[in-house]
Amino acid sequence: MAPSTAGVGHTLAVIKLELLFGIATFALWVFCLVDAIGAQSGRIRNLPKVAWILLILFFPLIGSIAWLVAGRPESKPSRPSEFPEYDRPGRAAPAEPEQDAEFLRQVRERAEAQRKQYDEQRKREREADGTADGG
Repeated sequence: MAPSTAGVGHTLAVIKLELLFGIATFALWVFCLVDAIGAQSGRIRNLPKVAWILLILFFPLIGSIAWLVAGRPESKPSRPSEFPEYDRPGRAAPAEPEQDAEFLRQVRERAEAQRKQYDEQRKREREADGTADGG
């Protein structure tokens, strides 16, 4: 019994579809792998860089989709910050920069007051040592 031509056409269509899906998966895998390797470690989200690369290598389709959704660095920061430490992932930028500047000013004032207090204490200790030695 000879196979029908409709069955052969259907089989070829399925093979072409599977081939197209395989090529698309391979292209996505290569893109995501190169993207993960080239990304800066400090900008990658949710997992360390090595973990993302291993995930993409061992689970090509799922790892690639996960990389695009949850790991790939954002194309640009949400808003530029005057404090570079706030630009790292996982760090919150101040809601009101004026309050942050005020806080830093207060920290500097406290540090200066503590420095003056320490210098005065050392001066008194030296004076006390000088009178005890010379007496």
